[in-house]
Amino acid sequence: MGKRTGKHHYLIGQDNRSLSELDLDTRLELLLEEKMHGISFSAYTKGQKPGDELTLEQIEHRMALLAPRFNWIRSFSTTQGNEHIPQVAKAMGLNTLVGAWLGEDAEKNRTEIENLIELAQAGVVDVAAVGNEVLYRGDLEESQLLDFMSEVKERLPANVPMGYVDAYYEFEDRPQVTEACDVLLTNCYPFWEGCALPYATLYMQDMYRRVQKVANGKRVIISETGWPSSGGNFYGAESSLQGAYLYFLKAMEWAAEDDVEMFYFASFDEEWKVSGEAGEGDVGAHWGLWDENEKFKYSNLL
Repeated sequence: MGKRTGKHHYLIGQDNRSLSELDLDTRLELLLEEKMHGISFSAYTKGQKPGDELTLEQIEHRMALLAPRFNWIRSFSTTQGNEHIPQVAKAMGLNTLVGAWLGEDAEKNRTEIENLIELAQAGVVDVAAVGNEVLYRGDLEESQLLDFMSEVKERLPANVPMGYVDAYYEFEDRPQVTEACDVLLTNCYPFWEGCALPYATLYMQDMYRRVQKVANGKRVIISETGWPSSGGNFYGAESSLQGAYLYFLKAMEWAAEDDVEMFYFASFDEEWKVSGEAGEGDVGAHWGLWDENEKFKYSNLL
């Protein structure tokens, strides 16, 4: 059992779940007066899954929905059409956090790395991420990841910082990985540690600060955080529409107030996560701010 599933929090904080929809919409209006920092790009439409080829048209369509609201887009792969994501984002005036998806397949890893470097050299990468949770999943040994990071750092343009994405505690436990990063990209999920909603944003902030403590002054970005709107509970963490709306608002308000770089997860619901590579069960399909039909879930304001 990993640390993520081994922590269960039942701490009591301010209970905001009784707020009216009007109260929440007023807060959203204030938040939308300026663009929010970043969003994870959900590429796969209904019936699609990783391994399917993404079209330029579907990426342009979804990017157009997100571009008016966010300054940054995060992508997870550089193959099978995902390489279009940073190109489209740049064309729409967005900054990009571009990831190479690494796993157990050495040939695919090589293609991901080469494409990431090519995209960076083409000027469409603002931050390069070498791998996403490969240590948490156990897909690569730490030494293998460090080799990839060293290679990418050497071959990237000098103005493109390189980092690695993983759960906050991996940066505490793996000082060599932390040292190898130009920027630390940390995933912070109170839900997956069973944290009750009233305390969730405070707990997420603590995750972030723990990474800051080991960063030695380096830039720290929250590469993922979010809350599911449906699909079941995880110990003390309950999925619900209003709970997801409230977590989104509180997380984004804190990030804006404290000038924290945060990529919210995710933009759109994706049904493949129920039984696909992610294997998250029913809750996996409900992390988007927009549903699978591209309707914003929490308000009529978007």
